[in-house]
Amino acid sequence: MDKKRSFVKYQHIERFGTDEVRHIEMGEAYIFPKIDGTNASAWLSEGKIQAGSRKRHLTLDSDNAGFCYWLQRSEMAEGIRVLLKEHPNLRLFGEWLVPHSLKTYREDAWRRFYVFDVMEEYVDTGEPCVRYMHYNVYKPLVESYGIDFIPPVSIIRNASYEQLVAQLHKNVFLVQDGKGSGEGIVIKNYDYRNQYGRQTWAKIVASEFKEKHAKTMGPSEINGKKMIEEEIAIEFVTEALVEKEYEKIRVTDGWRSQFIPRLLHTVYHNVVTEESWNFVKRFKNPTIDFARLQYFCYARTKEVKPELF
Repeated sequence: MDKKRSFVKYQHIERFGTDEVRHIEMGEAYIFPKIDGTNASAWLSEGKIQAGSRKRHLTLDSDNAGFCYWLQRSEMAEGIRVLLKEHPNLRLFGEWLVPHSLKTYREDAWRRFYVFDVMEEYVDTGEPCVRYMHYNVYKPLVESYGIDFIPPVSIIRNASYEQLVAQLHKNVFLVQDGKGSGEGIVIKNYDYRNQYGRQTWAKIVASEFKEKHAKTMGPSEINGKKMIEEEIAIEFVTEALVEKEYEKIRVTDGWRSQFIPRLLHTVYHNVVTEESWNFVKRFKNPTIDFARLQYFCYARTKEVKPELF
């Protein structure tokens, strides 16, 4: 018989762009669909199958949307029960798909448990430890037991912000044909540890993006916090700068819409060449993604002088 194991709360998924997941995109990033159900977990304790929600241990008398009952009684959950009894050191985390905000999932997708992480308990130098298994390790395992799981939509090495945003529309996992995309994406880098030494994941939620930005190269805000490149653009792409560069072009060559790319590039060039030392001091030696800075400089220029666009 296995030992007694208590409930473990699943980690918080941080919003991409925050300090908690800074540089998570550097290296090999697995991009997973984010589905809109309720967080759930399954594990074995003293020979019995246990169920959890995001915050608590579930029982048949204190359930959450029927997950505990399904896990312990449904034929569809037999593979999970067998796996945990044969591998009692594992804990499954996933999404119990019941209706929330998104109502466009296929009819056959509801009331099923989709694994998105597998936690392994092991011993290292005599001390008990836990870790998340790599997708490539747990995939064949859960697959062999007939357990539903969430596959990645892409794997990107050293992903840019724009590449990550572009993955949002690729999340059609379980969504009805022609009904758009899912809730967002989750970014996992299995080799990544944040500045505090924690292994954590990042997310980008589609509903948090402004439509006009999603159609181009992504939004300007994540969870209400501006990215450093956007802050630089807001501070240094001033009305005076844009007007000055616009007047130079207008006086020299007249103004035509064909000069829009020239104006955009000139403003960006000015910020990089003339203001670099200022924003290095202002933001205390920040790490800058210049492709991202270019995007925000362009966006800010359009915002400052909208009549040209």
